[in-house]
Amino acid sequence: MDLLSSPDELQFLSTKDILKESISIPKQSPQTFYYITLSLIFPLSFAILAHSLFTHPLITQIQDPYSNSHTSQWTKLLIFQFSYLLFLFIFSLLSTAAVVFTVASLYTSKPVSFAATMSAIPSVFKRLFITFLWVGLTMVVYNIVFLGFVVLLLVAIDTQNIILFFVSLFLVFVMFVGVHVYITAVWHLASVISVLENVYGFEAMKKGFQILKGKTKMGFVLVLVYFVICGAINGLFGAIVVHGGDYYYGVFSRIIVGGFLVGVLVIVNLVGLLVQSVFYYVCKSYHHQGIDKNALYDHLGGYLGEYVPLKSSIQLESLE
Repeated sequence: MDLLSSPDELQFLSTKDILKESISIPKQSPQTFYYITLSLIFPLSFAILAHSLFTHPLITQIQDPYSNSHTSQWTKLLIFQFSYLLFLFIFSLLSTAAVVFTVASLYTSKPVSFAATMSAIPSVFKRLFITFLWVGLTMVVYNIVFLGFVVLLLVAIDTQNIILFFVSLFLVFVMFVGVHVYITAVWHLASVISVLENVYGFEAMKKGFQILKGKTKMGFVLVLVYFVICGAINGLFGAIVVHGGDYYYGVFSRIIVGGFLVGVLVIVNLVGLLVQSVFYYVCKSYHHQGIDKNALYDHLGGYLGEYVPLKSSIQLESLE
């Protein structure tokens, strides 16, 4: 039984269908996904939520006008934030590499194991890292342009006209979010491309941009929904666990809620990475770009230093 739908079906999958397809993938190799989730996605999700538990007390002390240790608190905060971002960056790339590699291995009927996935990650990681640098550079340039545009807007618009001022800011904000979500969608496709194809970095971004055409709305919805869900989880965690205090919520209640929200975020992140992989195949199918399972099998084997030719050639056929 094929892991994914047939080529005829792939390009017509709805957002709901992609979600169903993604959720069914871990059933093909539950032990492998269990270990990936436990060793990579859980630490990533826990760090995303728990870091505010450590930064909140530091920020509170910094904001205290009677505190005499502002400098030391700032130092601790900067060191902690740097360590947190580095941890987030590393585990985000590791999780992406592991899930994309495992899904592709299942798709090509390649033997799947947690050990094989982890042994392939070092080679995959380098490609993803270069792609991330290009995406990061794009985001920096985009944010600089956006901030410049906001400054020009503030100078050009009469701030005495409150309605026009806030409407303009709202439209600029919507535009900013829209472009940010679009770049993120391209980034996710570029990440999969960096693992499964012989391109990475700027070329992977360029190819991600090309295959996203025609599926832009779907990609936008998938990324936006992911952002909204993650934002809601972070908001609840901050309101109840971080800022709730013992007066409103007992320690035991906060631990239970915090553990539950971490578990939910783990599931959301795992499904998000699976959706990312499936969406890549959907976009490829939509553009009638065949995926040679033989070539993909050998490409994945190259990360492991092996070459095992298949006895038969199985290829996704392009629609005429």
